[in-house]
Amino acid sequence: MAAAALILLLWRLIKKRELKMDKDFLYLSILAGLVSVCGMAAVTYNNTEDYTYATYISSAWVWWGAAYTVCTFIRWIHGKLTPVLVINYLVVVCVFQCAIALFMDINKPLKLFINSIVLQGDLVFKGGVHRLYGIGAALDVAGARFSAVLVMLIILLTLLTPKRWYDYFLYIASFTFISIAGNMIARTTLIGTLLGLAYLIFFFSRPSMNVKGNASRLWKWFLGVTILSIPLIILSYNSNLQIRKNMRFGFEGFFNYFETGHFTYGSNETLKNMYVLPDNAKTWIIGDGYFNNPYGNDPYYTGEVTEGFYKNTDIGYLRFIFYFGIIGLLMFIFYFIEVGRMCMRRHPEWKMLFLLLLIVHFTVWAKVSTDIFLAFAPFLCFENENEDDNDETCISDSGNV
Repeated sequence: MAAAALILLLWRLIKKRELKMDKDFLYLSILAGLVSVCGMAAVTYNNTEDYTYATYISSAWVWWGAAYTVCTFIRWIHGKLTPVLVINYLVVVCVFQCAIALFMDINKPLKLFINSIVLQGDLVFKGGVHRLYGIGAALDVAGARFSAVLVMLIILLTLLTPKRWYDYFLYIASFTFISIAGNMIARTTLIGTLLGLAYLIFFFSRPSMNVKGNASRLWKWFLGVTILSIPLIILSYNSNLQIRKNMRFGFEGFFNYFETGHFTYGSNETLKNMYVLPDNAKTWIIGDGYFNNPYGNDPYYTGEVTEGFYKNTDIGYLRFIFYFGIIGLLMFIFYFIEVGRMCMRRHPEWKMLFLLLLIVHFTVWAKVSTDIFLAFAPFLCFENENEDDNDETCISDSGNV
C-alpha cells in the first residue's frame, strides 16, 4: 500500500501538473531520520548488526505512504476525507479483528485455513503461547492499536451528536466489544479502556465541556448497552469453556481481586523483574546497539547470556535505552510529541484525541516497545478542505461507512 502511494502521487502530478512538498512531511521525516541516526550511531560505535531502529525512517515512510493510500481511497469513495470517516474505518477494522479472533478460536478449520494463507509469525502462532489472535493482530502490538481506537471512539462520542439513535448504540457497542475481546487478545487493551472511561467520566462531570448537549444521552446509552451486555457476558462465560478461559486471561486482575482480594496480573509480576538498568555511562548515553537478543544471532557477541529479550527486559523505555541510549530515547520521544502537535495543528477541534493518543503511546512504552504512529498517520494525510469536499472522482454520495 505504501508502494501504491508512489503511483497515486505520480497520478496526482500528471493530473495537476504540480507536486508540492508538504512541510510537515519534510520536518517529521528529518526527525525520524535523526532517530535513525541515533540508532546507526549506536550500531556503528558498538560494532553490532542490529539495525532495528537504525532504519526507522523507512518504517515511518511505509506507514505514512500506506495511510496516504487508504485516505485517497476514502476520499474517492465518499467525496471527502474527515476525521470521523477515518475513525469509523479504524473501528470497523478493530471490530473485525476481534470478531475473527473469536471465530478462529472456536472454529479450528477456520483457524487452519487463515494460518495457511497468512504468515502470522511469532511463537504465539506456533503453539508456544495459547491466546487469541486475529489476522496479523496479536500480543501487545494489537493491544496498543486497540487502545488507540478505543480513545478515538470516546472522543468521537463526546464531540459529535449523532443524527440517528443507532449511531450511539453502534459506537458504544463497538467500544464494549473491542474492550472485552481486545483484552482477551492483549491485556494492553485495558490502557485504552480505562483511559477512555476516565475521560468520559471527566466529560460527564464538566458541564462546560458538553458543547453538544449530549452528555445525558451518552450516559443513558452507556448504561443501556452495559445492562444488555452483562447477561450476554455471563451466559458466554458459563456456557463455553474456551470463552471462560479467555475471559479469565483477559481480565485476570479483576478475577484475582474478587477471588483473592488482590488485583494482580501474572504478566505484571513478571514485568517487575524486568527493571534492569544499565551499569555503565556508555550504555546510558549511546546504548549497546542491541534491541533484539544477540545470543545465537550475533557470532561476535560475548556478553551476558539471557533468554527472551536483550538483558531479559521487555520494558519499552529500557529496551530503547539499551539500544541507543538516553539520546536516542529522548529523540524518539520528541519525534512523537511533534507528530501529535502536527495533528493538533491540522485538526484543532480534535486536540484532546491526539493528547490521549500520546498518553496511550507513552503509557504502552512502560510495558512494551512498540509505537502507534500508524494511528496518527491518516490524520497527517489531510489536504485542504476545499479539495476534500469537492473531489470529482467521488464514486459514492454516502458520507458514512
